[in-house]
Amino acid sequence: MRIPSSASRPVDSLVAALARCGLGAAEPGARAAAAAFPPRISAAWLARVRRGDPHDPLLLQVLPTAAELATPPDYSQDPLAEGGFTAVPGVLHKYAGRALLLCDGPCALHCRFCFRRGEGRRLARGPGRAALDYIRRRPDLREVILSGGDPLGMPTDTLCALLRELDSIGHLRRIRLHTRYPVADPRRVDAALAGCLQTLRARALVVLHVNHPRELGALCAGACARLRRAGASLLSQSVLLRGINDRPEVLEQLYERLDALGVLPYYLHQLDRVHGAAHFAVSDAQACELIAALRARLPGYLVPRLVREIPGRASKSNVGAVGPCANSPDC
Repeated sequence: MRIPSSASRPVDSLVAALARCGLGAAEPGARAAAAAFPPRISAAWLARVRRGDPHDPLLLQVLPTAAELATPPDYSQDPLAEGGFTAVPGVLHKYAGRALLLCDGPCALHCRFCFRRGEGRRLARGPGRAALDYIRRRPDLREVILSGGDPLGMPTDTLCALLRELDSIGHLRRIRLHTRYPVADPRRVDAALAGCLQTLRARALVVLHVNHPRELGALCAGACARLRRAGASLLSQSVLLRGINDRPEVLEQLYERLDALGVLPYYLHQLDRVHGAAHFAVSDAQACELIAALRARLPGYLVPRLVREIPGRASKSNVGAVGPCANSPDC
């Protein structure tokens, strides 16, 4: 079965992306950035970009720019040291009780801040037999997280077969899917996919990666409704990005809109320091101020955890516990 998608193919060239957005020719640095990490932008996403606006927050997340050529010394190709946590090809086992299964489904978008845009993207991927066997013989695992790539980029038949096999492993209580598709290409969440999720014994959780309120249109609302009717719990994760969502009013609108769609805010990530993404970084001090502002504007259940992933830690780290506001009650 083919992957349902928007009518048009994703844009995968810088020239085409600029033309679709009503912008002029690319500067040489942007062309070099696109050669290093080619763009991929779904038609549904492009339809939400404001034409002629080079500062559009949706466009900035996906358009290659010369700023990506900067190489600060504390940035790397594999900022999370994922290679050191590969249990078998296709499985990352970092934390107690859960493992991450790398799927080879293509992303709806190539986000310019993706921490797997470098060497991490070339980790051996599954899910092959060795990956599934590893999960089956580890009764301490209670949850499997499907990431990638993007699990929803897999053909429906392939994804559903994988979900059914995972569901047959009795010690798994939860199957979590991390995805951009309900936001970036909402028609991917069709009746066949929803029906598959509805049949699972294990609890299904879908974590939407969403960074700006303008990503959440009517089609996304429909995708979220289909997922909820299928019994999936919906959470969100966002990356704090300079010039995109680093203002309290933007994040407030984002989390209010997510709540209206039945999505509970989960994580607000500080940027993973991957080569090519330094221009998106927001300081810990500003990040803590943003969280304090959100707590003054929103109920506590709509304020996500501000976290950073540090290789070797037993869990994600609260930024307020390790950053400049470690002793502040507002962090």
